[in-house]
Amino acid sequence: MKKILLPLLLVSSLAYAQTAPKLDRENAEKLSLLPLHCMDKEYPNKTAHTINSANDAKLTPAELHPGFYGCFDWHSLVHGHWMLVHLLKTFPDIKNKAEIIAKLDQTFTTENMQAEADYFKKYELAKIFERTYGWAWLLKLDQELLEWDHPKAKKWHAALQPLTKQILELWKAYLPKQTYPNRTGVHGNTAFALVFAVDWARATKDKVFEVQLVDKAKAFYLDNQKTPAYMEPDGADFFSPSLEIADLMRRVLAKDDFVKWLDVFYEERSIKRISDMPVVSDLSDYQTVHLVGLSFTRAWCMKGVAAQLPKNHPLKKHFEITADHFLANALPLIFKGNYGGDHWLASFAVYALAQ
Repeated sequence: MKKILLPLLLVSSLAYAQTAPKLDRENAEKLSLLPLHCMDKEYPNKTAHTINSANDAKLTPAELHPGFYGCFDWHSLVHGHWMLVHLLKTFPDIKNKAEIIAKLDQTFTTENMQAEADYFKKYELAKIFERTYGWAWLLKLDQELLEWDHPKAKKWHAALQPLTKQILELWKAYLPKQTYPNRTGVHGNTAFALVFAVDWARATKDKVFEVQLVDKAKAFYLDNQKTPAYMEPDGADFFSPSLEIADLMRRVLAKDDFVKWLDVFYEERSIKRISDMPVVSDLSDYQTVHLVGLSFTRAWCMKGVAAQLPKNHPLKKHFEITADHFLANALPLIFKGNYGGDHWLASFAVYALAQ
């Protein structure tokens, strides 16, 4: 692959090389406003709750989820909380520090988090609620709090534990039963979820869970070759299925093994396709705006993969430059749409910029 791709990648990368935006204080403050403005916004709301009875149908989002009921859906509010924690940790004197702390104090109470944990036990079909996208973001939130040595973080992390333990219990029960991966470009993507789960398992030193995750990742993806990424994306993708797999495999393989795996995973036409800028025809459409998120996830995957490649590998520089191109194009779009993007895109931007 190296000899075939080198001329193509050098030309295409240099054609749009540019300086990427940074996660500086200005961007942090602008992005923080988006989840702050919707954490208590109950409607519109996509609960994803399976109605079990007539009484069930009458429950409001806040009654179902007293901790995470705003920002349109459960998972968006969870990763909105992750984002605010990350920004507060990164910029301790951020301008709206007091408002962020107040919101986090409001969410992270023992009562709220116990109620969130109890939701998964109260309803039989709740066992599949947010599996595994929301589960992954919950573990990322837990990890962010765990790794911050601050009194507030310790308090919030302690309050979160009933929910973290419940999600972990569900995931450990589900993982051995998951025979096939989901290769979708939206919430159900398995590789994305395994990435965050592996990160959490290593941060918490849960060796048993880590081994289970690594074994499952290899079972799903180790023998994959010539992935058909030339068919990406689907019309509402915010993940690149192929890049999510690559981002996972760089975590579970030794560097030399990962390079060998990557060289047979991609063909030239697939690299070219995932390097093309997603065309977002309507920022106001709640599904089409997913394609803005695709630029952010492609960027963070490309940066992560590039970091594992040797200096002379043609994909290293190409992925670095292409990632910067995606970030520079996508960041301004966050502020040009409507609530369909406002309620979630800032978190993706922060995660991508932080890599």
